[in-house]
Amino acid sequence: MEVDMIEFRNVTKQYAHNQALDRLNLTIPSRDFFVLVGPSGSGKTTTLKMLNRLIEPTDGDIYFDDRRLIDYDLKQLRLQMGYVLQNIALFPNLNIQDNIAIQAESLGWPRKRRIERARELLAQVDLDPDQYATRMPSELSGGEQQRVGIIRALAIKPKVVLMDEPFSALDPISRKQLQDLVLRLHQELKMTFVFVTHDMHEALRLGQHIAVMRLGHIQQVGTGEDIIRHPANDFVRGFFQVENAARPDAISDLVLAGYGTATTATTSIDAAATVNELAAALRQGPVVVATPDGNRQLQIKDLLDFLATKEAD
Repeated sequence: MEVDMIEFRNVTKQYAHNQALDRLNLTIPSRDFFVLVGPSGSGKTTTLKMLNRLIEPTDGDIYFDDRRLIDYDLKQLRLQMGYVLQNIALFPNLNIQDNIAIQAESLGWPRKRRIERARELLAQVDLDPDQYATRMPSELSGGEQQRVGIIRALAIKPKVVLMDEPFSALDPISRKQLQDLVLRLHQELKMTFVFVTHDMHEALRLGQHIAVMRLGHIQQVGTGEDIIRHPANDFVRGFFQVENAARPDAISDLVLAGYGTATTATTSIDAAATVNELAAALRQGPVVVATPDGNRQLQIKDLLDFLATKEAD
């Protein structure tokens, strides 16, 4: 049986005037896409930064592969953890392939190997190496720079990728494209991704498991469907509110956009019902709607993808 890769045991972080984390207990499974979500001040970024020891706990222990973080050599620990920031922080005086390979260079990789790895990664995120490898960061859009930031974190094949609100500064179209990209990379690379966001829609769209945080405490941990259907308390219930988006769209809009799968099951909701009514129904399970071409079954993922697309329009 594969052991859990990361575990927080009674972890507390006390600053001079506030307590960021209070006896946090949390397990992040190996190779999971794990999302920490919550409002500002909930402790999610503090939790993330503890994993590569940018922040040290006041009390408690964090384990990585059944070994306490504090017992690792700091450099060796960080070599196993790629880090992607909201502020991409590419080196402005280095071209793109040298930015990607900066950590590999520090490890003494030969230049030929570094260039090959950089070009391989550029191709993996749909940036043509012949066009992008020798460009400077200032020549790239924000979304392109963030792609480079992501693959720079992957360059030396870490076990864990830490992502701290990496898409929050991007426009909705770029944000959805990069969400799709990291989902694909996670599936292909089989690494553990730990992703911080304040946006529950983003958390539900990305996370295999989600930890909802508030004021230094975990409110609920589960899959997106678990959290939507069985919120642990009023805070969790209120955090994901389709109603707040004030979208008047009908379920028929999802079907016309191609969402859902064909089914012979009996219909359970009218196509004229609103997206808000669909969200309420999905708390109980998949729903079936009648269309001119036959019945279609809609699931939570269909709704989340539709909402992300609407934000990008």
